[in-house]
Amino acid sequence: MSGAIDSLLTSLGPLAVLIVAAIVFAESGILAGFFLPGDSLLFTTGLLVAHGTIGVPIWVVAPVVAAAAVAGDQVGYLIGRRAGPRVLSRPSSRLLTPAHLERAATFFDRHGPRAVVLARFVPVARTFTPVAAGAGRMPYPTFVTFNVIGGVAWTVLMLAAGYLLGGVALVSQHIELITLGVVAVSLLPAAVSVVRGRARGPRVPQH
Repeated sequence: MSGAIDSLLTSLGPLAVLIVAAIVFAESGILAGFFLPGDSLLFTTGLLVAHGTIGVPIWVVAPVVAAAAVAGDQVGYLIGRRAGPRVLSRPSSRLLTPAHLERAATFFDRHGPRAVVLARFVPVARTFTPVAAGAGRMPYPTFVTFNVIGGVAWTVLMLAAGYLLGGVALVSQHIELITLGVVAVSLLPAAVSVVRGRARGPRVPQH
């Protein structure tokens, strides 16, 4: 599927920016969007912009796509906020279950608002997290703040990687793995803190 999208972008010229924005919006705003190639799509877009294939400067492409990413997350949050509990109550629900909501709430409690930022860099997670945040009643101002940070950071970094490093074969062939590696490094301090906390064991109250 990614190859077909790449070919489409190459043939559309400036209109490709709108296609990219629509795909990014769908990936983060629709529950079924987890199969869309967000990371590789932005990397390829940055590469095509650098080569002049799309015909739109990078400083125009970046804000348009970033706005689509942020807007998609807003839709996902509203879906979770308004329909999440009702969907979760249905026995036939396969995408959202009570276990998913409980797991999301635990994840947010452990990592705080930065969970919204980190999830943006993880395929599938960036589709589910906004809905889970809404269903889990994360305060909207908090969600918006970190949603904007995550959406802009992800968009700019992925586009810049393609724009600057698209000609490096090692980078272009392993962009998803590199992205996941960056996220893993970001989570390392939190993981160390959790491990240390468990090693110390529960505190005994002093009388």
